[in-house]
Amino acid sequence: MVQYDRVILNRLLDTYESSLLSTGENRRNIHIEFRFTKKALPAYFDESSSEYERIHFFMESLEEKQLLRICWQGKRKGHIIAKVQLHMEKLEEAYAYVHRVPKNDMTAGHRQLLEECLAEGPTPVCRAFAAYLLERLAAHKSVKEFIRLEDMESTRRLLCTIQAIESNKEQLYVREFSIRHFQDSKAFENMAGKVAHVFRRFKAGCGEGMQEILAEYGIYHTPNYVYLKGYVSLKVGEESIDLSVLKQGLGVSGEDIGRIRFENTAGVKQVITIENLTTYFRWQARDSLLLYLGGYHNSIRRALLMELYAACPLASYYHFGDIDAGGFEIYRDLREKTGIPFRMYRMDLKTLRAYENYGRPLTENDRKRLQEMRGREELGEVIAYMLEHDVKLEQECIFQTTNELTGMVH
Repeated sequence: MVQYDRVILNRLLDTYESSLLSTGENRRNIHIEFRFTKKALPAYFDESSSEYERIHFFMESLEEKQLLRICWQGKRKGHIIAKVQLHMEKLEEAYAYVHRVPKNDMTAGHRQLLEECLAEGPTPVCRAFAAYLLERLAAHKSVKEFIRLEDMESTRRLLCTIQAIESNKEQLYVREFSIRHFQDSKAFENMAGKVAHVFRRFKAGCGEGMQEILAEYGIYHTPNYVYLKGYVSLKVGEESIDLSVLKQGLGVSGEDIGRIRFENTAGVKQVITIENLTTYFRWQARDSLLLYLGGYHNSIRRALLMELYAACPLASYYHFGDIDAGGFEIYRDLREKTGIPFRMYRMDLKTLRAYENYGRPLTENDRKRLQEMRGREELGEVIAYMLEHDVKLEQECIFQTTNELTGMVH
């Protein structure tokens, strides 16, 4: 059965905590009240039930305890309740009655936690996140997008997890990371969505998915592979492997990428990073080295690209990806984080028009992201067309008709 004393008192406390009275900013003498209406409390007006009498009993009991005051309709006591008002001088007793911790106390506890976190010199994302929360709490603004004030332990765990991810210096699988920090192989999975949300908000150029975000810090769901094929030899230790004799090249795990050196690079005129694995397997190009990086590159893959650029400084560098917001972001990420002068390959308006029949409509999120990018000079034309014609194109839809490199964007 509904305990109307707790229900109504909690509603009154909710109203109080959302008012300026709770922050001390209000200087007017106002009442915190709950009005009895059919919408707010339908049971009270249901003539076929006995809830009317029960509600009166609970309200009168709270009035006797001086936790609230009943305002009777037409001042006819015992008839119909118009509203109830919270006794402000009995706030502490009201909170105790419903076993509720005051919001101000929870806020103070969180502010202390965040100040301690910032004083310890946290990692960049953790610092930006903690500073953002502290600023909003100080201004009496909501933080429920990221944390729950009533669960400070979860906030502490979230901050520690972000710090642990950014501080990771070795390659780990997700479950190994979870065991190391939570003594439970599945604990991290329960908070992965919230962690990803924080990184997307507070780390510039961050990937969209959790796997991409974690990979930047050497944490993987499955073994991390880079695929390479083309006219070059790889040297690992004292062993040399000629990639040109292998039609589909090699897949190299993240643990071995740092050991790779490139040699016999004279035949490499173009280097093309490819966004999707299917396209990598299907695509062939003479005088080229093709690499599948699996979406956003991370620190390990970035080191590989820098090693390659040092070995092939005169080659032309291209990125071949989806003609959508994600593909454009990966291209930008490659240019900015490696310093290599990548250009787009078959990600232009000509290619989009040629294969537009295979395109898909834009989502609202696509439109928002594209609008933010359209100021980039090399993207303006294709993005304008995408927005006007409501279309994007997956890389796999682009069919190869020749082994020569064509359609380059200069």
